[in-house]
Amino acid sequence: MKIINITLFSSLIIFLLTATFFTFCTPLFAQDYKVKKVGKTLSHPWGISVFDNNEVLVTERRGNLFKVNIKTGLSIKIRNLPEVFNNRQGGLLDVLVDKKSISERNVYICYSSKVIGGSSTSLLVGTIKNNELTNKKVLFRANNVSASSVHFGCRLAIVDNEIFMSIGDRGNRYEAQNIKSHAGSIIRINKINGSAKNLNNINSWLPELFTKGHRNPQGMAVNTETNEIWINEHGPKGGDEINIIKIGKNYGWPIVTFGKEYSGGKIGKGITSLKGFEDPIWYWVPSIAPSGMTFYNKNMFPELKGHLLVSSLKFKSLYLVELKNNKPFRETILFKNNFGRIRDIELLNDGSILLISDEVNGGLYRIYR
Repeated sequence: MKIINITLFSSLIIFLLTATFFTFCTPLFAQDYKVKKVGKTLSHPWGISVFDNNEVLVTERRGNLFKVNIKTGLSIKIRNLPEVFNNRQGGLLDVLVDKKSISERNVYICYSSKVIGGSSTSLLVGTIKNNELTNKKVLFRANNVSASSVHFGCRLAIVDNEIFMSIGDRGNRYEAQNIKSHAGSIIRINKINGSAKNLNNINSWLPELFTKGHRNPQGMAVNTETNEIWINEHGPKGGDEINIIKIGKNYGWPIVTFGKEYSGGKIGKGITSLKGFEDPIWYWVPSIAPSGMTFYNKNMFPELKGHLLVSSLKFKSLYLVELKNNKPFRETILFKNNFGRIRDIELLNDGSILLISDEVNGGLYRIYR
């Protein structure tokens, strides 16, 4: 494993040598740090979750799940995974370990499953024993079955006894406003049996629907200070958003958006804010193509504490979105063109930052002091 030590401002020579490989972009992060590639090369890794103190789980979109030892780099392939619809954006996507499981840690996998008529964004729970996924149970399959191979969403978060999952519009934007469709939504179900609380009956939504009006949400994180769930989502040409999701709220796509058509024209009537729809708390024009994100709540990098880390696929960057009074007010790029397309972010208990790069020859990286 190659370890790169970067000591900024120690000398002009060291700075010039290292700047060629790792572009360092913010004075807030101007202290010594190290970057290490962990384990073997991975082909289009998509999701990462801490399994225990020394190991993490990492998915490959083509259908593989690996348990990777952070200290040794040893990667073990997990057996008995679900069959996936591996086409373009579809495949084995997010993974989430329930750290509050009492006896055995439940492992949740969000993936595109093959069904009659195409594929569906699906959620499976199981446990890992002897490097095999056992006790498998499908908790949920989205009803917006499509032959399309784009906009699956597929990020996961757990709050108390419920699991939240994002579902994209699958390229059919108008389905995001259909209250009988799972397209363009965040769903909430019981993390054990998949049941749903019917708290949305006031607006006649399906019981598992928590929010609607999303395009393709690929980032989800729990704000540990407020217990709120934040998401980011892809707009088309511009209009990437960060939203705080609240039950029964509609986030506008495609009626309300800062985005434009890829051809450059306005979407619908070109409305960016409208009564009855939630405005984003942050948006990007042009698009950065956000994916994984996390709140930094550790001590290794105190200059990042209390702020949000967001990955960018398009600009191959890691963004620091600074917060004040629980709202974004400024952003800075921490790394650019260092790892390729950054797909997901995770934190180790010691405060290290883990990144995965969604490339043909991608991999897992650890940033630490």
